[in-house]
Amino acid sequence: MLKKENLPKHIAVIMDGNRRWAKNLGKPSSFGHKEGAKTLEKIVRYANKIGIEHITVYAFSTENWRRTEEEVNSLMMLFQSYLDDYAKRADTENIKVKIIGSKEGLSKRMRSSIERCMERTKDNTGIVFNIALNYGGRDELIQAIKSVALDVKENKIKVDEIDEKMISDHLYTKEQPDPDLLIRTSGEIRLSNFLPWQLVYSEFIFVDKNWPDFSEEDLDKAIEEYQKRTRKFGAN
Repeated sequence: MLKKENLPKHIAVIMDGNRRWAKNLGKPSSFGHKEGAKTLEKIVRYANKIGIEHITVYAFSTENWRRTEEEVNSLMMLFQSYLDDYAKRADTENIKVKIIGSKEGLSKRMRSSIERCMERTKDNTGIVFNIALNYGGRDELIQAIKSVALDVKENKIKVDEIDEKMISDHLYTKEQPDPDLLIRTSGEIRLSNFLPWQLVYSEFIFVDKNWPDFSEEDLDKAIEEYQKRTRKFGAN
């Protein structure tokens, strides 16, 4: 039973296992990714319903460009179609969509789809749905450091003024709380360059189930496990 007074404000999700799930069914990777997109929409809708304020999902990493050209092209077509279509439903459901990550390497049409989706949902007051697209954690930190260094160079700040909040304010997730809970599916136990700064005190839960099979009940179980833990943030 979920304790409404102790819900995580921000959940991060590594949606792993789409390709594995499809392969087990004798289907192409694209089929797994399409079913994974359906699961994502279902989970975000449910998270919004139960009162989660932020959810950040790992959709496409900077390392994913190394996959076959066929799979990358298929994924990009899926993302663009998804954003164009989902923006309408997200707006109706009061979901605020933000796409975080580098725009470098993305097509002009993809960038336009991203801008339209964020613009359409920007005033919504429900869950903030961050989609990490062309995202790399180390790349995010490098860009933040460069931005802070430029402020120092232009005498906007002093070196001694640099602190954790300043770094956080230069990340893609600025003005949002760090994730309280990270969920990764498919049984893999690693971060894979996802939110390295933001996840330092998050609770980790690894689920031995491929992403397309992840359900609302699985999210409940993860939150219930989170609520059993005592978060000390380095204190005794």
